[in-house]
Amino acid sequence: MIEKVLDNLSKSKFRSSFHLRKYMISYIDKIGIDKVREHAYDFINNRLAPEIILNDGRQTPMKGHPVFIAQHACACCCRSCLEKWHHIPKGRKLSDNEIDYIVDLLMEWINREYKK
Repeated sequence: MIEKVLDNLSKSKFRSSFHLRKYMISYIDKIGIDKVREHAYDFINNRLAPEIILNDGRQTPMKGHPVFIAQHACACCCRSCLEKWHHIPKGRKLSDNEIDYIVDLLMEWINREYKK
């Protein structure tokens, strides 16, 4: 399923314009991919999972951390994008399965970029 989603996202001019920068790859080298996964869970749980997000659509920065870039590349940056691309409705808390799916998707995208 993740393979198909990433393939669909790669066809979007906007989504396919995101890539990890050299400093982000160095950051991953420094802290390790497992720590990046921990950060992904933290970001998703705090910024995307709640039922109500006051700044929805503006909660994910466009730079600074590999997970932020992955969120934009994978359309997991806000609840509107989650609904449009992944059919996960707004207005309710994300389930544990949905959070795992999002983190797995982000990490697959990061791993692909990291290995380039």
